[in-house]
Amino acid sequence: MLELIVRYVGDLKRLQEEIGFMAEELLAGYAIVRIAPELAPLLLSAEEILWTEVPARVYTEVAGGKRAACITALQGQQTGLTGRGVLVAIIDSGVDYMHPDFRNEDGTTRIEAIWDQTAQGEGEPPAGYFSGILYTRERIDAALRGERGTDGRSLVPEVDLSGHGTHVAGIAAGNGRASGGRYRGVAYESTLLVVKLGGTQLDPFPQTTNLMEAVDFCVRYAADAGLPLSINISFGNSEGAHDGRSLLETYLDAVSLYGRNSICIGTGNDGSAGLHVGGNLLDAGENERLEETEILLEVGSEERRLRMGLWVSTIDTIELSLVSPSGIVRRLPENIRGTGTAIKGYPAAGGTVLNFGGTAAEVFTGEATPYRGIREIAITLRGKNGTIEEGIWRIRMRPVRILDGTYDIWLARGEENTLTRFLRPTPERTLTIPSTAGRPIAVAAFDARTSSIAAFSGRGYPRAERYIKPDIAAPGVDIVSCAPGGGYTAKTGTSMATPFVTGSAALFLQWGVVLGNDPYLYGERLKAFLIQGAGRLPGLMQYPNSYVGDYGIIVSVIVPRRFASESDFV
Repeated sequence: MLELIVRYVGDLKRLQEEIGFMAEELLAGYAIVRIAPELAPLLLSAEEILWTEVPARVYTEVAGGKRAACITALQGQQTGLTGRGVLVAIIDSGVDYMHPDFRNEDGTTRIEAIWDQTAQGEGEPPAGYFSGILYTRERIDAALRGERGTDGRSLVPEVDLSGHGTHVAGIAAGNGRASGGRYRGVAYESTLLVVKLGGTQLDPFPQTTNLMEAVDFCVRYAADAGLPLSINISFGNSEGAHDGRSLLETYLDAVSLYGRNSICIGTGNDGSAGLHVGGNLLDAGENERLEETEILLEVGSEERRLRMGLWVSTIDTIELSLVSPSGIVRRLPENIRGTGTAIKGYPAAGGTVLNFGGTAAEVFTGEATPYRGIREIAITLRGKNGTIEEGIWRIRMRPVRILDGTYDIWLARGEENTLTRFLRPTPERTLTIPSTAGRPIAVAAFDARTSSIAAFSGRGYPRAERYIKPDIAAPGVDIVSCAPGGGYTAKTGTSMATPFVTGSAALFLQWGVVLGNDPYLYGERLKAFLIQGAGRLPGLMQYPNSYVGDYGIIVSVIVPRRFASESDFV
């Protein structure tokens, strides 16, 4: 089955009856569609379908924290904020629900529900969704008591294999019971809502579609329960224009307006990974001859498939060539301005295949869309009978007619071979998608031990530079938090920085919404006060800053003075 992200108007049910496909209708006119490939043209020709996207993989962002973020003082007697009455949603690799930090003093669970998108067996998915099993609070408590299903398995067989989700949940909301309170999280009396992201049988990695379903579920759940919601997303990818205009990004912007919620997203760990090159083809000056630009890509051993996206303005014309390490030169088709290979965003027609001996390069050339005036030239290298030719590949761009000149190339992650990278990378604009969305809070990482930037942290700004990203930075180096099995471990990455802000947002929501001090303290308003309390790192003089955001690192939480009993909560 083909899976698509769809932006639509009107009634999808009529189309389902006429064509025959499955659809999960999300909020704000978005849907996840599963359809037989041969039926896709019928769907795409329907007037109800505005645009589509093919889903991409998302990856976890793993590469002392509370005190550096002034959370300890905020949790103190002066304010008494603990997150009570707020849902904290962890969309990740799952959670060790048996860990003491996610249980109350009487041993019952602090988790409202777990949706395991990968699960099969006894149970059903949430209403309106097709995959996995929803484990309720009652079922989790029964599993904690040792009760088993008719098949002899635990009533909740969900397992966090990587430990990533458990670690993230502990930072945002762990109560520290297993450590006597030493490793207590930020919103330690909040209620957890967990989604374990799943993939497909053909590709077990989570997809952007799984992420959208998870966010949709959490927002609807919180609205039905009448609770404010703080969502943590520590996943991302580099497949896209990084301009905030993909269907995933615009969906997150739209769903941010539903209910009383805050969405926090990590900026990724690509800052020093060598996965991005950008520049301008007009840098030689108007009166000089436009020179050919050559990008060097080193491909390590055992790489089987690599995908990169070159984004250029639709009004520019270039000639593009690829050169293999053995010196074979192949030029792309003449009409690089767009060959019409996509129908409403879906690349239905075949691209161009360039042969380099044992390696093939598949090239799809895009065109402007109703949502953006730039286009993608997607290049996929694959080994015909094994691995891609190892060594230095060259991407040559010769300007023909340049009016804008801006170009960006992002290399999607391959087999995690650190030798595969651009040799002269551009660390700016290395935010992973969807932290490039406008309304959610994009969280970068800094090293609280040395009060310095974290080189790995994804940097701003989004390609169109319509707004500043990241929004803020939080501690993300050697953060100790919960590990499966009941103990603790240290991890590094923007995955670890993000839940500090997620937990802080939960404290805001408690103070404003739950306690009635400011019923409108969510969304953009919450983000504004969070940024207002940001501090600066030594040595960084210019703000906003592509490393740490609008105004820097999270050092205090400031509430509106007309409501606060104290001038500042720090």
